[in-house]
Amino acid sequence: MVFVAARWLLLQLALLARQAASLSAFNGEAHRLKQYQGHESSDARDETQVKLATLHRHHQTNSTLKMKYSFYHTSDEIKSEITRLSKHCNDALNATTVRDGEVDIDVVTVRKPGVKAPNKVFILFGEHSRELISPESGLYFLRALCGEADHAASTAASLVRSEATADVLQDAEFQLVLNANPRSRRKVESGDYCLRTNPDGVDLNRNWDERWQSDSAAFDDSSNPGPKPFSEPETRIFKRLVTEYAPTTFLTVHSGTRGMYMPWAYDMKHLASYNGAAMMEILKALDKDHCQCPFGAAGAEVGYPCPGTCLDYAFAKLKAPFAYAFEIYTNPSSDQHLRARWKQKMEADGASLLQQYGLGHAHFQDVFSNHASDFIGAKLKSDSDNDIDGNECFEIFNPSTKESYEKVVKNWAHAYIRMSSLIAEKIRAGKVPVASSTIE
Repeated sequence: MVFVAARWLLLQLALLARQAASLSAFNGEAHRLKQYQGHESSDARDETQVKLATLHRHHQTNSTLKMKYSFYHTSDEIKSEITRLSKHCNDALNATTVRDGEVDIDVVTVRKPGVKAPNKVFILFGEHSRELISPESGLYFLRALCGEADHAASTAASLVRSEATADVLQDAEFQLVLNANPRSRRKVESGDYCLRTNPDGVDLNRNWDERWQSDSAAFDDSSNPGPKPFSEPETRIFKRLVTEYAPTTFLTVHSGTRGMYMPWAYDMKHLASYNGAAMMEILKALDKDHCQCPFGAAGAEVGYPCPGTCLDYAFAKLKAPFAYAFEIYTNPSSDQHLRARWKQKMEADGASLLQQYGLGHAHFQDVFSNHASDFIGAKLKSDSDNDIDGNECFEIFNPSTKESYEKVVKNWAHAYIRMSSLIAEKIRAGKVPVASSTIE
């Protein structure tokens, strides 16, 4: 009993010491910033005010995420970084906030002044709140567009991609949503690492008005499509944004496995016919350097139809000629197995079968039985019977070390840049067909 009491006392003293250290660090940093504030320009003072506000919010929230994984960004830090970059992006960045009811979505547009780029790229990050690495890759990408990201390269291929970063705004302009599920993301930041849906329990990637269905054998609690298409404030905002922007390229970014997908998600039988060959060429070019993973039609990847996705809506309703969904991370043990099995399949006549039949061919099905897509459907046991805890969820969807984190965000930021430039080349060359009234 004495031992237990002593252990409890030591634990309480450790917690008090940690809180005192945190308070001391907060007060010290705040004092330093306030002293500095009296000796700076007006722009610098604005930036210092942002830093003070961020520091205060971080101290108050003391989020579980930051305590365990300090290299990730909270929602407030993402917003503050957008504000900071808006003043340091060569007049190319414009940030706005769009509201629907009680939901605010921050939107960033990056367009080089005086340039009419051929490719308009809309990228949606963080649709599923537990996939924190998606917005992190978007934030790194935004820094790269503004010339601030670290592009240290150890290979010739990396050097080529780094040089391309400076030129991409000649090829493309961008509209980015970095935090697409902000209300649920705050719960994830507080330790609810398995949360996929919005606070109303709706999967935002099943709530779009393209082949939407109220029920399906593929749906579980984390794939609830909502009572009707665009029933949710988040998806109503996305619809408004993407319709007004009219992109030539649409991309949604997820995690949980690694793969690169194109329409259709609702149809598991075939690839899209409109611009399908060109879309597949882009995926094939990206795969070698950035993924070495399955790529092709989204619905065929998992073997069941997946209605109501943003991917199909952007392609069918908005007629975006290039529409993709990328899944950019899975935990290392699964990733090693996925990479090895995919290599075996591609070497055993897989390349020709992929081109001819897509991922729906029986040749590929055993790969996906162990590597289900979170973009398409929630297949974790935790989504139904809760026998995976939060820490396990975090490590399925997000890198848990700084080294792995940096590798993922840099790799995929380069992939977004290369994708945008490759598509711009096709548009300039007149290789994008005009969409008919009905897309198939």
